[in-house]
Amino acid sequence: MPDLVEGREAPIFAAVLAAGRGTRMRSNRAKVLHTLCGVPMVNYVISATRPLAPEKTLVVVGHQSEKVEAVLPKVTEPVLQREQRGTGDAVKVALDAIDEEEGTLLVVNGDGPLISDRTLSGLIRRHRTAGVGATLLVADVPDPTGLGRVSEDAGVVRIVEDKDASEEEKGISLVNLGLYAFELSEIRDALEETGTDNAGGELYLTDALEIIGRRSRAVTYVLENPEEATLVNDRAQLAKAEEIISRQILDSHMRNGVTVRDPNSTHIEAGVEIGRDTIVLPGSLLRGETVVGADCVIGPQSDIRDTVVEDGAAVEHSVSRGARVGAGAWVGPYSYLRAGTVLAAESKVGAYCEVKNTTVGPESKVPHLSYVGDAEIGRDVNLGAGTITANYDGKNKSRTVIEDGVFTGVNTNLIAPIRVGRGAYLGAGSTANKDIPPGKLAVGAPARVIRDSPNSGNSQTPESGRAKKNGPDGTPDEGSGEP
Repeated sequence: MPDLVEGREAPIFAAVLAAGRGTRMRSNRAKVLHTLCGVPMVNYVISATRPLAPEKTLVVVGHQSEKVEAVLPKVTEPVLQREQRGTGDAVKVALDAIDEEEGTLLVVNGDGPLISDRTLSGLIRRHRTAGVGATLLVADVPDPTGLGRVSEDAGVVRIVEDKDASEEEKGISLVNLGLYAFELSEIRDALEETGTDNAGGELYLTDALEIIGRRSRAVTYVLENPEEATLVNDRAQLAKAEEIISRQILDSHMRNGVTVRDPNSTHIEAGVEIGRDTIVLPGSLLRGETVVGADCVIGPQSDIRDTVVEDGAAVEHSVSRGARVGAGAWVGPYSYLRAGTVLAAESKVGAYCEVKNTTVGPESKVPHLSYVGDAEIGRDVNLGAGTITANYDGKNKSRTVIEDGVFTGVNTNLIAPIRVGRGAYLGAGSTANKDIPPGKLAVGAPARVIRDSPNSGNSQTPESGRAKKNGPDGTPDEGSGEP
């Protein structure tokens, strides 16, 4: 995109109109707060203005102003329109925050998330090349029904709403998109002349445009990409816009070396990062601040949010929220990693497990049907099927520490706070409510030490060597959980 900043004679100011309720959304939230691929729609518009390097990016807020201000980037300056009295009044509010007398004001709608920096650059270039007081972005559409028609005659640009258009005017295919470039002095003077003698008592920006055209000439700039003309006024248009943005995100990842097996069933939000040669399988959702490394396999049917997945890891048919999956680790199928979970390299959380606020050490396994919460698991540990940490006593949550080389049998209960020493064994069905010394075998409910563990004095269990190997299909071998 050509650089508009170098050598420019006057500054650019951006005014993003984001004060309206958006009643057609039928929502309790302001329209501009609705997200597309994880990003509030108003922030897409703001991002499109950034390459123009505005002196100020003013966001006109009104309905639910505090909530809207909370999502705005720090580069913006919110200005409050106390009463929503039309687009002209919104622009007046923005002008009150600009001290300069000369410059160009770019006016964009907060509900037009598909507009591109390329188009805004072209609009400014057209405006300055023409040397006019105002320039209007228009689109040539095959079906203009319901949209304001635009006519241009001898420097006067006139907009007629569909309901007011004559039969001849309804044949016009150029429509108003509500994006403008104005000279500051021109728009200030025109808004002072614009009246509010209409049914709504509002100040219309379109009236100011016509005044500028009669006084100092206005022109149009025709949009090249019709997709950018999509404005979001209801849920159907929201879905259409999100579909377009989602496709753009997926295309970008695929061009950067990521394989997406079925783009139609895959949803990746705007903030997600993915390394090359990673495969994303059908039905997967990657959201929030998720970062996926190289050579990973995600899915099928995995839902991952705010999670780091390191190189070579796999997350199959699973859900993750605020976790970290180490290099070469395996998750799933049907596992749930909750916030604070950290899986070290080559570890495994297998089928139908839930892990919360827990560190699982290198090469350790939680293979199936387990709940592990508020725990610290060492290296080369094997938890048998159905092992749980009972971390909550009704008032407090306590931690469980499982040292290196521990092996638990099926249906083992560890009642926190508890420490299971290095190389200890717990027999099937045991319930331990006291610390288990290193290198001992404990059984029963409550568990009691009966002798040295099978690998007393050795941090590795008989199963540990086999646990590191993969089965014939390339997935980690399961192991029974029995000593």
